[in-house]
Amino acid sequence: MAETDKTTTQRTSDRELVVTRTFDAPARLVYEAWTKAELMRRWWAPASFGIRFLSCEMDVRKGGTYRFEFGHPDFDQPMAFFGEYLEVVPGQRLVWTNAEGDEGGQVTTVTFEETGGATRVVVHDLYPSKAALDAALTDGSTGAFPEQFVALDDLLASQQASA
Repeated sequence: MAETDKTTTQRTSDRELVVTRTFDAPARLVYEAWTKAELMRRWWAPASFGIRFLSCEMDVRKGGTYRFEFGHPDFDQPMAFFGEYLEVVPGQRLVWTNAEGDEGGQVTTVTFEETGGATRVVVHDLYPSKAALDAALTDGSTGAFPEQFVALDDLLASQQASA
């Protein structure tokens, strides 16, 4: 099985997309990779997209904000993703807005469920409309998760090896 095959992506309704993967690491480490800018920079930008982080700002607390800026040789200007954290339960759950979309973007919920030292991550994106999810599926932005999660697997393995 290819590493990217370990990630499942399912459209569960007209407005919802669910991505799931289990990582061979404790929830504490997986959660840190989602909430510490220095770790996020190491796995979030999929290499095959040709983008690179220019900045990564994260204030991970209820009401806190995030802003990621990416560069690409074909972009005239940096591409930014930003929003607000609506819920933060350390080691268990993150909920944030994606404010960059024309319709306000989707709301993302990520849960971290540890069993026997492995952590199941479920990413649930709720889009403002069917058209917004259709557009995300068409432009390929939702297809980055398998590659991102391979990079996250590598990061988690290196963290555990150095611990």
